[in-house]
Amino acid sequence: VWNNTWWLDPIFYGRYPKDGLELFGGDVPLIRDKDMETICQPLDFFGVNIYQGQTVRASKDGQPEIVPKPDGFPITAYDWPITPEALYWGPRYFWERYKLPIIITENGISNADWVALDGKIHDPQRIDFLNRYLLQLQKACEDGVEVSGYFQWSLMDNFEWVSGYKPRFGLVYVDYPTQERISKDSAYWYKEVITSNGTTLGKPHLD
Repeated sequence: VWNNTWWLDPIFYGRYPKDGLELFGGDVPLIRDKDMETICQPLDFFGVNIYQGQTVRASKDGQPEIVPKPDGFPITAYDWPITPEALYWGPRYFWERYKLPIIITENGISNADWVALDGKIHDPQRIDFLNRYLLQLQKACEDGVEVSGYFQWSLMDNFEWVSGYKPRFGLVYVDYPTQERISKDSAYWYKEVITSNGTTLGKPHLD
């Protein structure tokens, strides 16, 4: 949590969090006159990318430590743990701390997608992933978190920085040599979610 607040508290509160100052000690950045006044400016919303979450516990010395995931814990093709509750607790934490409308600027899954013999891309793992995560976001809304928007990452398979074209996050499959685009099953499922304003979440998907 402090890693987030280290960057965000100066923006929203005009100061660094106490636990961060204690952690970094003499390595704390030099703060000049009016630095925080410049950094802390009014914002209309809070945008955040959320893909995964971690469980934290107190270590033997009382300091926080990440709890290792057990063998067999579900992961994405990008080796990220699948933790739908992150889309509940993340927005809730930021809403309670900063009191600004939340926009999920990125959320999605990298999957091993391919064109089947019927010419379609069947990606039930992505549908299951998004279903679980969006149900948690829906729960956050019901519990009072003001969520103004959600952007699924991504519309199409694309260039993923240092990982290049290998990860496929898109709702639309891209054949890179030919540039042909094919909508995946998840694209049609997500269309139903949008059209119904989320009422189809948690219900069986009909092809």
